[in-house]
Amino acid sequence: MSDATTPILEVQNLTLKFGGLTALDDVSFGIKEGEILGLIGPNGAGKTTCFNAVTGVYRPTSGDIRFQGRSLTGVKRYRITQLGIARTFQNIRLFPSMTALENVLVGADAQHKTGMFSALFRLPRHRAEERDGHERAMELLRFMGIHKRADELAANLSYGDQRRLEIARAMATGPKLICLDEPAAGFNPQEKVQLMELIRKVRDRGFTVLLIEHDMRLVMGVTDRIVVLEFGRLIAEGTPAEIRDNPAVIAAYLGVDEEDAS
Repeated sequence: MSDATTPILEVQNLTLKFGGLTALDDVSFGIKEGEILGLIGPNGAGKTTCFNAVTGVYRPTSGDIRFQGRSLTGVKRYRITQLGIARTFQNIRLFPSMTALENVLVGADAQHKTGMFSALFRLPRHRAEERDGHERAMELLRFMGIHKRADELAANLSYGDQRRLEIARAMATGPKLICLDEPAAGFNPQEKVQLMELIRKVRDRGFTVLLIEHDMRLVMGVTDRIVVLEFGRLIAEGTPAEIRDNPAVIAAYLGVDEEDAS
């Protein structure tokens, strides 16, 4: 385990431009190992753009993103997954015509070491990886409480179970950092309470969690620290209590002058 004071992920002066639009402007923050960090802000603040930069979808215009001390700039998306970063999406991206178990096995494949030759000839090491992957996938489905639906098509699962399945698939890649993009979208209040408990359980299993979420009650109730973006710039960082009373954050969400919010 790394030094608890050293960030597992460091976003350093991150700037990302699309033509004449600056989506992220000199953003810097870090997340420590074992932490739940919330990334919040009004619509258009740059939250998902930041996620996409961290996971290799976008390449920074300037600045750097470092994971366990290694720069991710220019690293291909599949390699970022192999290095230990997984994510879910605001719009669920499962394989609907595959079973719940098969979806999780797709995640487990990211950590397989054997190649096409071993798979083609069913060599012992490949068979062992398949067996271990199946056991891990079933264990993750049990962890999510959906193991009894392992053989059902993902398309036939309830919306809430699909959300849990997507998190299970992300965990199956063997990550150190899990990025959750609005996991509570579409949930009712009771489901949001259950999701808060689930996120804590994920962290307690040794994962670090980076969370985008619009539901402020959930964010305030589950995170250790919060980073706030507005128009692509970082405007505040601190504990939930500090963010709750921050005039700049109140102004950003309410659309009032910072002086009026203080």
